[in-house]
Amino acid sequence: MSGTTSPDSPATPPGQRPWRDPRRGVWLAGLAVPLLPFAAWGLVSWTGWSALWWLGPLWILVLMPILDLVGGLDKVNPPEWATAQLEDDRSYRWAVYAYLPLQYASLAWGAWYVTSRPLSVASYVGLSLTVGLVAGIAINTAHELGHKRPRLERRLAKVALAQSGYGHFYVEHNRGHHARVSTPEDPASARLGEHFWEFLPRTVVGSLRSAWEIERDAQARKGRPWWTPRNNVLNAWALSVVLFVALIAIFGWGVVPFLAIQAVFGFSLLELVNYVEHYGLARQKLPGGRYERCKPEHSWNAAHRFSNHVLYQLQRHSDHHANPIRRYQTLRHVEDAPQLPSGYAAMITLALVPALWHRTMDPRVLAFYDGEVARANVHPRSRQRLLTRHQPG
Repeated sequence: MSGTTSPDSPATPPGQRPWRDPRRGVWLAGLAVPLLPFAAWGLVSWTGWSALWWLGPLWILVLMPILDLVGGLDKVNPPEWATAQLEDDRSYRWAVYAYLPLQYASLAWGAWYVTSRPLSVASYVGLSLTVGLVAGIAINTAHELGHKRPRLERRLAKVALAQSGYGHFYVEHNRGHHARVSTPEDPASARLGEHFWEFLPRTVVGSLRSAWEIERDAQARKGRPWWTPRNNVLNAWALSVVLFVALIAIFGWGVVPFLAIQAVFGFSLLELVNYVEHYGLARQKLPGGRYERCKPEHSWNAAHRFSNHVLYQLQRHSDHHANPIRRYQTLRHVEDAPQLPSGYAAMITLALVPALWHRTMDPRVLAFYDGEVARANVHPRSRQRLLTRHQPG
């Protein structure tokens, strides 16, 4: 499979120069996201247009889809032998690490601003959502860090998740979603015929329950009670509690609506992306009752340049599921995986309008399975309707 690399591959074959990554500097583009609240402040001060406090939602739902359309596709893969070279280049790691101090600077500044400056309700909500965008993209930063082996990076993943109060993602994503992806048992895999507003409560509740059960059972196997400080759900949630209590102590109770709005918007952005990534795709059950192993065909991919640069190549999702610990700079575009018609930014915008989403994506799912509805991961409510409409003959 094109998404796999032998761990014994040499960094540079004899007589071959080290590979030059043409995108080496573009990964800093992701650091523009935590600067958006400051950019909104500057633009409002300059223009007097209070609507620009909504710069975050405008950026992700309007500007990024346009940039993806203009920027086109990027299907360049590094050669397999360059994987070790790229993984060893620590500048790529610092492009991820740098997100965290900027993330918390924007959160602290936003908390100060909403409690010390007169804002209309619309402006208050707009600024909260713009800071919430930072929290949402921080979950993607935590995703990149949480899959890695170094303990420091896994601890930083929990720090990145604290702002959105979604620390259980650290457990559920790595040990739940990656095991059950594209099956009916996975709360983070959307089903054919299921719209986002149905998926959101199902995945929020299901992912929390899954994370708790996974970690509770893991501690029990080690002979520990569930309330141990080593419980990765509890200690991740504790970071959020400490963070929010500190901000309330500093800025007063007036900061609570701001903290709630930005956190909910942040984790809702994550779940929008989850909704897109595996919609309708299914791993088939084998005769023994187990599911087939995860393959490139079980994830939707997008090669759109700008979204990939901002999201640390999250859109190369098939390779990520094949190689979860592979760092973002070495992820590969898999051409034979199902491809989205646009980048994640445009697709999450589409997902907010169920009629447009189903009109766009349901035919693609069915075409991928040659019209055989039973092969897809189908929402139970929609199964009979889809089977009747698309039955052979």
